Amino acid sequence: MAVCTFFLSLLLLLFTGCSTKKAAPHEQSVKNEQTSKKISKISYKPKSNNWITVALYEEYKKWYKTPYKYGGLTPDGVDCSSLVQQIYEDAFGIHIPRTTKYQVRKGHKVSKESARAGDLVFFKIGYNKRHAGIIIERGKFIHTSQKHGVSVSQLSNPYWKNNYWQSRRILPE
Repeated sequence: MAVCTFFLSLLLLLFTGCSTKKAAPHEQSVKNEQTSKKISKISYKPKSNNWITVALYEEYKKWYKTPYKYGGLTPDGVDCSSLVQQIYEDAFGIHIPRTTKYQVRKGHKVSKESARAGDLVFFKIGYNKRHAGIIIERGKFIHTSQKHGVSVSQLSNPYWKNNYWQSRRILPE
């Protein structure tokens, strides 16, 4: 009887297995479908086709609608300074610090009016609270917010206009 139980257990293990690898192609196709649905709903399209705007737009499409998460570093949730850091690394191969405190010390200050694609933009949004984004084209910037996740906003929006702090240029002239 023990031998019979042993062989039945062995057969059961052989035929059922524990592998999850076979599900991966289906999971990947579901992820690809979700990504393409996400990208197809992007309402922002750049007017400029300079290489900086194009590179930033490609990164924006990857992050579009990713939810805001304080301290987040992944497509499951990202905060503003991590988004800026990762886009800069992926689009331009330039490593910048992780936090707004140190990002704002990089490059050189430029006026709001002369800020262009690739420049970092910073806002003071409360006592000792800072927010960061990247200019994608004149008057528009990529960032993440609690309400909308990763999106493109207008610098002329009253909220951003009133809380504007400074712009910094890191990319070479």
